[in-house]
Amino acid sequence: MASFERGTVAYVLMGQNTRGATSASSAPFARDAASARPIALWLLTCCALIAIMVLLGGVTRLRHAGLSIVEWQPLTGVVPPLSAPAWEDAFAQYQRYPEYQKLNRGMTLAEFKSIFWLEYLHRLWGRLIGIAFLVPCLYFALRGRIGRALIAKLAILFALGGLQGALGWYMVKSGLVDRPDVSQYRLSAHLGLAALIYGYMLWVALGLLRPRFMAKGALPRYSVAVLGLVFVTLISGGFVAGLDAGFAYNTFPLMQGQWLPEGLWLMQPFYRNLFENLITVQFMHRVLALASLLAVGLLWLAARRSALPAGARRACYWLLAAAALQVTLGISTLVFVVPLALALAHQAGALLLLTMAIWTLHEMHGPPFRSRSVSPALLPGSSGS
Repeated sequence: MASFERGTVAYVLMGQNTRGATSASSAPFARDAASARPIALWLLTCCALIAIMVLLGGVTRLRHAGLSIVEWQPLTGVVPPLSAPAWEDAFAQYQRYPEYQKLNRGMTLAEFKSIFWLEYLHRLWGRLIGIAFLVPCLYFALRGRIGRALIAKLAILFALGGLQGALGWYMVKSGLVDRPDVSQYRLSAHLGLAALIYGYMLWVALGLLRPRFMAKGALPRYSVAVLGLVFVTLISGGFVAGLDAGFAYNTFPLMQGQWLPEGLWLMQPFYRNLFENLITVQFMHRVLALASLLAVGLLWLAARRSALPAGARRACYWLLAAAALQVTLGISTLVFVVPLALALAHQAGALLLLTMAIWTLHEMHGPPFRSRSVSPALLPGSSGS
């Protein structure tokens, strides 16, 4: 009883009383907590596979391997060239496109294989994620362990995964026309959708492990804003990568020895500066990164002064650590002119920061006391939320 009262006081101090905290869980859409845990662990495993996929995409781009496979064959493409004639044919197809003609003319077959295998692994991993998601999903559904509310969310995730595959090919096609590089718009969309799938899946998994409540108050709303800022910063990093902007202006905090570098707003119309002007794209990424760190720092300070539950307070500390690490990795990647190891660490740091922001938001919507019960509205056969 005393534990319940302490938790209630904490929520009142946050502007969130227990009467106003109604269940809005994406939580255990299963018979009980024991049934929900395996489903959550499966989804968290898929999250890990997606994170690896994002890093593989980073390696593929940094090694300029993404345009080595010039066809999209969702089914038959799982089989790589297995004979000398097959390799010669794949290489001949690659030679017909701008990357070979403008950048890699004279490349040997052995050099082609080295980039082919990177792109092949990237695409194969995407197929493996589809299998790792679909097969357990069918198993849990046939066993009656998934309620209708969760089935709807899993269907959305599966549809987004299929869309991601199509968007990946749409991105590759942009580099097979005139310019031997993919569109920064399509690259950022591909990265953003991957982050969206990862984040949504993580949110559902966290809800399965612990019910979420509709919390009211300043800190939960501010946590949503922090998550949004982190996501926008991640997308801006896609534009930096798409324009190879990290290879220019490799000093910090100044650019060209100036706080506001020349040429910041030269393009017309105005919006093109935000997405096509290399100077502006890098500058805005710097601004967004520092703004994210500041926003996280303010959330951390507010959390220290509020009577938050222990889990929410802990999440804020980890979020601040992840934000500080990510800014450090970003500056290091820039100053050392994008070495592969640092660039991949920076990309991994972006996912880590996104993870911490989602976890923090979820903890802000946790119950005033840790409950092991499952919302009846989320049982199989219910419509859920």
